[in-house]
Amino acid sequence: MAAEDGTAQEYVPQKKNKEPTETEKRRKKIVPGSLMKAEIRPGGGDARPADGDQVIYHCTVRTLAGVVVESTRSEYGGKGNPIRQVMGKSKMLLGLLEGLPTMLRGEVAMFKMKPQMHYSEADCPVSPPSSFPRDDELHFEIEMIDFSKVKVVSDDLGVIKKVIDEGQGWESPREPYEVKAWISAKTGDDKVILSPKQGEPYFFTIGKSEVPKGLEMGIGTMTREEKAVIYVTNQYLTESPLMSVVGLEEVQFEVELIHFTQVRDMLGDGRLIKRRLRDGKGEFPMDCPLQDSLLLVHYKVMLLNEEKTVVIDTRIDNDGQPMEFSSGEGLVPEGFEMCVRLMLPGEVALVTCPPDYAYDKFTRPANVPEGAHIEWEIELLGFEMPKDWTGLDFQGVMDEAEKIRTTGNRLFKEGKFELAKAKYEKVLREFNHVNPQDDEEGKVFLNTRNLLNLNVAACHLKLGECRKSIETCNKVLEANPAHVKALYRRGMAYMEVGDFEEARSDFEMMLKVDKSSELDATAALKKLKQKQQDVEKKARRQFKGLFDKKPGEIADAGTDDRGEEESTSENQKNGDQEDSNGTDTEDVEDVADEPREGLFSRLWPTGRRLFSALGLQRCAIL
Repeated sequence: MAAEDGTAQEYVPQKKNKEPTETEKRRKKIVPGSLMKAEIRPGGGDARPADGDQVIYHCTVRTLAGVVVESTRSEYGGKGNPIRQVMGKSKMLLGLLEGLPTMLRGEVAMFKMKPQMHYSEADCPVSPPSSFPRDDELHFEIEMIDFSKVKVVSDDLGVIKKVIDEGQGWESPREPYEVKAWISAKTGDDKVILSPKQGEPYFFTIGKSEVPKGLEMGIGTMTREEKAVIYVTNQYLTESPLMSVVGLEEVQFEVELIHFTQVRDMLGDGRLIKRRLRDGKGEFPMDCPLQDSLLLVHYKVMLLNEEKTVVIDTRIDNDGQPMEFSSGEGLVPEGFEMCVRLMLPGEVALVTCPPDYAYDKFTRPANVPEGAHIEWEIELLGFEMPKDWTGLDFQGVMDEAEKIRTTGNRLFKEGKFELAKAKYEKVLREFNHVNPQDDEEGKVFLNTRNLLNLNVAACHLKLGECRKSIETCNKVLEANPAHVKALYRRGMAYMEVGDFEEARSDFEMMLKVDKSSELDATAALKKLKQKQQDVEKKARRQFKGLFDKKPGEIADAGTDDRGEEESTSENQKNGDQEDSNGTDTEDVEDVADEPREGLFSRLWPTGRRLFSALGLQRCAIL
């Protein structure tokens, strides 16, 4: 907006008023003279506690006459354990909140507090002990033992970690990693309750309750070679083989994390386990193989029997030559590829694999029996990243696309629909960066993209994802509403979910736009009619006799009619045979799975609402 003198006015954004924190609101209550400090013993250094610091201090409260009201010190009747709090996070008296940040390490000071600076503060977050003179002016003698930056592990401050020596890397152990660490423990008054074992560190598995819960939580934030003190309060001191924690209020664990072995439960059910035996080079997971990488590995196949029989060892059986394969192409068992893609170059891993992810669904070596559990020892020697399409001309891009599409078609015919879909979708993502330069290139590009989308739709259909198949076909039909193959595939998807009218509309449209598709469209319409009849028969059988009973009798829907079921099954089989001779789209097969959505609701939607209104959710009426 121009000013009256013709010069432009500079826009200055208005600062929003920041809502004061609870601490700031409390500090506004302080009035002059309500908190006085006298130094008894000077401290050392220049540093003072700040927000986020853990403070450790002894506190003795006296009346102005010198009578001790309460104390942490054993000589005054306390337990001898100093107070440990985190500035800005722990609940504190207002006088301490204001006074502690003024102290140096090792300093002893006396704070004289008016009642409103301790327990008589309005809305004080700390409850006073029983019979505490909350309305009296009191002396708080504080000895600042130590303060330091800490990591709050649990929100309730029950587990706090103080780093002594920084570790290496970024990775921390988690369930079910295997950990080696030197561990010692003492109480808050420095009484040693656990000394490290001589000769070897303590070995345990995260998630198996082999150390107290709070200690495990703290170690879960550490990195290799890190040294730290982990403060754990009693609610996180669970019993474990490491030590007894009965009667302990708080324990300080000193931990040096020597090493941990990365253990991954690949399926989440304990059946497929990857255990790292030797670290690789690089950063995990940034330097792991991607989809379509060319991998070079040595591996050993062992049976999980008492002898650990070695079936294959590429260092011996393959003339010492490693195996080379491309990821994402179904060239190795699924469990093998899942694990090797989470490895770094040079890493050695031991993989325990169930039969269904090993060789029961893959070409089985001669000496591996059916249903065998397998152990692989895998060494990833290295890998090549997938080819970068940047800088390729249009023909180069299309050649690369055709190679990947051909691989996808092979995977589809092998029944590996997820892998096939991933190949087609990879090319479609790359196509987002392709710009044809003329009409001829535009035509080739559009045809290829349509073909890939229809292949993706076929994969969705095989995987039972009919709605996704319909959405993918719509992408083709938005650009070309008369695309016969897209109409056919979408019609098949509509038929599978029971949208018979939409399916009929697509098949009839095929007849209108392309006479050469008459054979396929007619066969599809015949199958649609048969499927609709099967649904109607099933519904009649299900609700047979529902309204024929007299009052007081029960009519159960869904009588068993074997004859009709066998007839339906036979018709379905015949329909599938007809479909297999239909439109052969993009080198992949069409699908005809069982319908997946409600039958009765499609035949009689108002009837479903009627039964629901009567409170009859099941097909039985009294």
